[in-house]
Amino acid sequence: MIDLRKKRIVVTGGAGFLGRNVVRQLQDRGCLFIEVPRSRDYDLSKEAAVIRMYKDMHPDIVIHLAAVVGGIGANRENPGRFFYDNLMMGALLMEYGRSNNIEKFVAIGTICSYPKFTPVPFKEDDLWNGYPEETNAPYGLAKKMLLVQSQAYRQQYGFNSIFLLPVNLYGPMDNFDPNTSHVIPALIKKCFDAIKNGAKKIVCWGDGSATREFLYVEDCAEAIVLATKRYDKPDPVNIGAGFEISIKELVTLIAEYSGFRGDIQWDTTKPNGQPRRRLDTSRAEMEFGFKAKTEFTTGLKMTIDWYKKKLNV
Repeated sequence: MIDLRKKRIVVTGGAGFLGRNVVRQLQDRGCLFIEVPRSRDYDLSKEAAVIRMYKDMHPDIVIHLAAVVGGIGANRENPGRFFYDNLMMGALLMEYGRSNNIEKFVAIGTICSYPKFTPVPFKEDDLWNGYPEETNAPYGLAKKMLLVQSQAYRQQYGFNSIFLLPVNLYGPMDNFDPNTSHVIPALIKKCFDAIKNGAKKIVCWGDGSATREFLYVEDCAEAIVLATKRYDKPDPVNIGAGFEISIKELVTLIAEYSGFRGDIQWDTTKPNGQPRRRLDTSRAEMEFGFKAKTEFTTGLKMTIDWYKKKLNV
């Protein structure tokens, strides 16, 4: 177990949706030396910037949250960029972490790394049993290379790197940009835009049959901090809430909580994405005592309330 309070901790992506929550939880636990490299100062897909970041910040621990990411639409439009930028960031940060002899590297992967037809619930041992869902495969595979690098570096160099696999996140201060947002913020915005414009319907992608698991962002941040402190093994670890909900049910809930009373139509010319997603979360509970606390409808209402206040409606 590591006492994090006096360690110099770099959180890449620390100004982002998940990162802000991780930084706050570290601060709440008494961590005194937290650095957040900003993309305007350090393009972490470039070797020179990564070298400079390590020289400037001298971390003991790196928590690598930074990612170039988006929903199905963004993944379809940017497969090359999503692959290259995520691959290079991970590879460079871990390599220079190793050469700078840092104590620990915490690599954050993605549920998109799992094969398209993984048996439910997804177990970590199933990660290599097939190809990811096509719309987000470049992103998912680039992030999965962090696991390969992490295990290889532990084997050859004794480098202490761990790999965590969070499920889809949601919560206040999420990204609500329709071009890059994930499903929950995208649907919340769609409902409030329809209310504002007096629209009688909203149109959703696919047929609504796909299922997803969602984890409240504060719960995910707690899991990352616990793993940083307590977990030191090569095996990947799922981070989730252990439930699933269909997109059709999700849209119905969001419409109800946001006050949208119009029709919901499905554009079946658009992809559903992966058919089902639900994680086996037993390893996280066993290895470092993490269990999600926030009930889904409670977290969803808090997210919608936050967005409503942001709109001043």
